[in-house]
Amino acid sequence: MSEFPRAGLMRRLASLMYDGLVVIAFAMLTTVAYLLIIQGFISLGMISLGDHEDVSALIQSTPLLYGLRSILLVLVSMIFFSYFWTKSGQTIGMRAWRLKVQTPDGQLLSWPKAMARSLFALLGLGNLLVLVDFKQKRALQDMICGTEVLLLSKEENKRVYNSLD
Repeated sequence: MSEFPRAGLMRRLASLMYDGLVVIAFAMLTTVAYLLIIQGFISLGMISLGDHEDVSALIQSTPLLYGLRSILLVLVSMIFFSYFWTKSGQTIGMRAWRLKVQTPDGQLLSWPKAMARSLFALLGLGNLLVLVDFKQKRALQDMICGTEVLLLSKEENKRVYNSLD
């Protein structure tokens, strides 16, 4: 058991809002890159615009292209969270709100565990279980993946940040 308390719902949601802004920026960059790749295929004659007025309209009306873009955006989001959880246990938003995700024995998450946790946490609704599990303060993704989110002291949060150098 950790010396720090588990994080409540409000800090988790505030952290998620911070991280959401960063993920949106990555999603925008990913979408631009995807549009450029599809435009490249059109320029090479591998794909036809047909009756569509632009690349975006083509993607919106083609289930395969639309599905690929959707999968790509979900993967970018999952990789964002997993990278930070495996590196320090903290995303940018978690660092601002002094939160850290780890295993119950204090270890950082492995890539498979982090990817699974990010998949189960995708919509953020699993965090509402913190209200039901008020003693343990575990979200759905914590229960499924065997993780916990702690509220660090200011000193410990600074130590975790400084250890990244």
